[in-house]
Parts: sequence; structure tokens; C-alpha cells
Amino acid sequence: MRRTDPEDHGPVRYGPPLPSDGLPVLPELAAHLAAAAHRAEAQPVGGAPALLEAACGYWTRRGLSCVPDRVAAGPGAPAMLLALTAAIAGDGGDILVPRPCAAWWAPYARLLGRPVFHVPTPAEGGGVPDPYALLETVRRVRAEGGDPRLLVLSVADDPTATVAPPELLHETVEAAAAEGLYLVSDETWRDTVHDPHETVLLSPAEMLPDRVTVVTDLAGASLPAGWPAAVARFPAGEAGERLHARVLDVLTALDARVAAPVAAAAGYALDEPEPVTERREAAVRLHARVAAAAHSVVVAAGAVARPPQAGRHLYADLGPLREALAEQGVGDAQELEDLLTARLGMPAPGGHRFGDDLGALRVRLATGPLLGGSDEERTECLTSPSPLELPHVHRALISLKSVFDDLRDDAQRWEPPR
Repeated sequence: MRRTDPEDHGPVRYGPPLPSDGLPVLPELAAHLAAAAHRAEAQPVGGAPALLEAACGYWTRRGLSCVPDRVAAGPGAPAMLLALTAAIAGDGGDILVPRPCAAWWAPYARLLGRPVFHVPTPAEGGGVPDPYALLETVRRVRAEGGDPRLLVLSVADDPTATVAPPELLHETVEAAAAEGLYLVSDETWRDTVHDPHETVLLSPAEMLPDRVTVVTDLAGASLPAGWPAAVARFPAGEAGERLHARVLDVLTALDARVAAPVAAAAGYALDEPEPVTERREAAVRLHARVAAAAHSVVVAAGAVARPPQAGRHLYADLGPLREALAEQGVGDAQELEDLLTARLGMPAPGGHRFGDDLGALRVRLATGPLLGGSDEERTECLTSPSPLELPHVHRALISLKSVFDDLRDDAQRWEPPR
């Protein structure tokens, strides 16, 4: 029987993690973590002063000035988003998110018993809803007795790996402001933009400073995914102060603290010393090259994918290959996930994990697994002037090409004669 309900994996019990960079831990980060490993005392809820100061410096360098009493730290962005959702909409509000969106956004609203409404994104990129679709969704939710309060968005997006154009962001933020929505801007991937000289990335907090909280998971560009830490920047003024206090209440109830050794490494990373910035820039260049190569493979096979602009992933739509995939028992995103995960030997989460329609044949492909199977191979990728020519990367890309070329050839065999 064809599976149409993915609940055996489930939106909470199975959530694809953030795409890892696949690289060994930066030695300087490891040294800071190890130096703090002897600390027995717990970090304060919301973060110690040194970590909050480092977060303020990080945002100030990006044009978002802040002070420590408007910053909070937590053990990863999911805990922070849960606290924000509880504080903003936990007493009866509804949450709006783009379609598709990061896999971890919606489950935390559902845990609080709050409805989540997905708003379509425009063709040119994901992460930010189409402004007209946003207005229509708000109108419809209110007509049905709902109370839309919170919009979560991401300018540099997971899963689509796109960066929203500033003009689209302006229109969407204006629409959200006109409807009285509060915004949470997930900026986990802002430091992974592939071509920062050609890509303009603006934060909604620059446009609507009084109604935007910015959340950054340090697993995006600064820390290994296994060292959970995230920081949130709240608006100035009384409303920002009240929200900050409510979020700290929720984090306290959850006892959601950053572990002391991780906090030491996070503070070092947020200060952005030369070893951190050099590693980050090298990692971004590497993943940009691999993502571009993977995109070429996917598109050449007849699938549709936007050119990746940020992150360590791309989002592919295999709808044009639907008939051939149907002959292999693939009729939805769950079955496509199963097929590609088995054939590629690496996770290929289906679009339904990100709020996309189950019937759409979409998957997120990560670039980290293409860098090799050992720390030595991955380090070689990082330091090579031509990483795509390294034997292990070349083999991985050939394997990817072989799988997608087989799908293309099957599709061509099933094309009706002209």
C-alpha cells in the first residue's frame, strides 16, 4: 500500500537536523571548550554576562545594535523558539510560517497546542512569505475565528538555500506590520551566504525594529551541531523588555541553560577572532562550490532547483520525473525520501518534513556528506584550492550524478512518442 501519511516518522519524533558542515572541530574552539570543562557551576538561565556581551558585539558588527539586557542565550534555537512562541502566542494566538520552512519551526507551536498556518513563498526564493498570500492567510484565519499573532521567517533559508530579495522582504514586513503581527527572524544561516559581495541580506529587524526578535543558532556557522547554543536579540523599549522577561520565565521553567563549556566556546566564536572568521569563510567557500556542483547535477537530470545562495544544502523538485518515479513506487515525498536515502547513502529528507505538500516530490540535499568519510579527507577539502577535483569529492559527485542520471533516463524511457 502506498504510504500517504508520514506519521510513523512524524513531525516531532523525526525532524531532519540542520545540515552539518561535515568538518572537524576548529582546534581553538575545542581548546576553549576543554578549558571550561572543569566548571561545575551551572550557567544562569538566559546566559552569563560574558556570553551576552559577545552576542551584542556580534550583532552590532552587523548593524543591529543591542545591549546585554535585551539578549538571551539558550541551548539551541529550538528551545529559544519554543520560549518565544509560548511568550507571544501561547495563550491563544496562531502562528504563521512560510511553505516550506525549517523542519523545527512548526513542531514547537504544536507542542503548545497552537495552530500553524503555512503561507506560500514566491518563485524567486523561500523563507519569506509572499506578501499578498500573507495578507490573504491572515484574513482567512481571522474570518474563521483565529488570532494570528506571530510570523516566523528566515531571510537566508533552510530548506531552500535562497536569500530573499530586499524588495520582497520590505513588502512582507510591511504587510505583517499592517496586520499587527510580531516577527521572529531566524538568522541562523546569515553568515553562510555564498557570495556576500553580490547578495544583499537585510534583517527584518532593520525594517521593523520594535516588533522583531532575531534568533541565531550557532550551529549555522560558528559551532558544531553537537554543541547546542543559540542567542536571541530583543527589541529596545518596554515591549521588548516584557517579551525578554517572559522568554526568560519560559527558559527557567524548562531549565534551558547553555552548558558552561559550550558557553565558553560560543562566547569565543561570537567574538569572531581570526581563526573563527578564517574557518567560517573557508567553509562557506567550500560548501558553495560543492552546492553549485550538486545543483548542476540535479538540474541536468531534469529536476528543478533554485541555485543555492546560502547554507550547506539545496532543495530539489523532482516533479518533472514523476511518471518514471511512479513506476518505482514513488508517489509522494516520503517515498521519494526513502528511495533517495537508500540510493545516495545519505539523508535526503522529503519536503513534507519542511511543511511542503506530501504529494510534491521535493527533497533537501546536504553538501556535508559529499566531503568524504574521514576527518582527514574533509580537512583536505577545506584546504585544497580545487576541492571538487579531490578523488573522494569527485567520487561522491559522480555517485550523485549516477543516481540522478538514472532517474532522468527512466523518465525519458517513459516519455510518450511524439
